[in-house]
Amino acid sequence: MNVFPFIEAEKAERHDTVKRSCELLEVSRSAFYAWHQHVPSAREVADGELGERIRAIHEASRGTYGWPRVHGALRNEGIHVGRERVARIMRDLGLVGVCRRRWVKTTFSDPDVVAVDLLKRSFGPGTVELDRVYVGDITYIRTWEGWLYLATVIDLASRRVVGWAMADHMRAELVCDALRMAIENRQPAPGAMFHSDRGTQYTSRAFTDLLTNHEMIQSLSRPRQCWDNAVAESFFASLKLECIYRQALPTRAHARRAVFDYIEVFYNRQRLHSTLGYLTPAAYENKIRNHQTAHAA
Repeated sequence: MNVFPFIEAEKAERHDTVKRSCELLEVSRSAFYAWHQHVPSAREVADGELGERIRAIHEASRGTYGWPRVHGALRNEGIHVGRERVARIMRDLGLVGVCRRRWVKTTFSDPDVVAVDLLKRSFGPGTVELDRVYVGDITYIRTWEGWLYLATVIDLASRRVVGWAMADHMRAELVCDALRMAIENRQPAPGAMFHSDRGTQYTSRAFTDLLTNHEMIQSLSRPRQCWDNAVAESFFASLKLECIYRQALPTRAHARRAVFDYIEVFYNRQRLHSTLGYLTPAAYENKIRNHQTAHAA
């Protein structure tokens, strides 16, 4: 059977369809065929390859990174591209970071305490050595079972969470447990400073005695000056935005596991910190220690 007439008929029908479509859309057939036979440019190919790497970095961040941290991660990998290009590709791919919500104060000040702000918002990094200044605070986590309270201790030099504790109450033992963990893990030398707000947990006899026993100096924020403890507040904002608000927490046990994973797996070891030049707290500490070793040699 001769199929040639059928092939010619099919070509003619396709030609008429293209011609009619171009007339309806008011475009030339030459423009249509140029579009149909388009070969991606070198720039388009490079954007596609970069987009795949950007998508992988965004997924590895648990969907939390915006373009600044993605750009920092690319730079750490030796990929040097402009910020505008990264932002454009993320926008084209529909990739977005997470945005912070307003925070809520959970501690209650003790008006009778007479103490000074020794830190004076010298948040560093670069202004203090490792394990010389710790900052702490308390936040709440809502679960279906009820509230879970979290106290943290952060090394100001590296932004690493070096101590933390969780409980269903906000008594002084909560912050004491967090500090004990930091002391056990880091063994700070005498004279280290601990800075917090003026909450009653931090001005309690139990907590101040713990500081005294380990030869630590206490620094308290000024009354009604939340930004005096901005580093601790910033960590809680990141925790809630990147972890707590993105999942259901039926029980306190679920919340404990989520917080542990965020602090020990993600925040301390994987999450790039803009203040640290887009390094993780763990990597930044290694950088400091290597620098100290090189100078001591």
